[in-house]
Amino acid sequence: MASIVNERQTQFATLAIGATARQMGISTTELFNRLNRYGLVRLLLFDCYDTLHTESLDGVAWNVQEALRNREDKEGGTR
Repeated sequence: MASIVNERQTQFATLAIGATARQMGISTTELFNRLNRYGLVRLLLFDCYDTLHTESLDGVAWNVQEALRNREDKEGGTR
């Protein structure tokens, strides 16, 4: 059963990154690298999967953008 959850989480993260990158007007690679720099792929997309996957795709993209913006502002990253 664990492998099914991991596969679903991976599919969800891929979808969320793609939708967020489109909204932000950047490449999925750039977004992934920025999220990964702050550990947000794991902390947000995988660890919060149970909550986030019930939201609309726009809602997920908004959450990803807000989390990234907050982390970059806090740690002086580039937007």
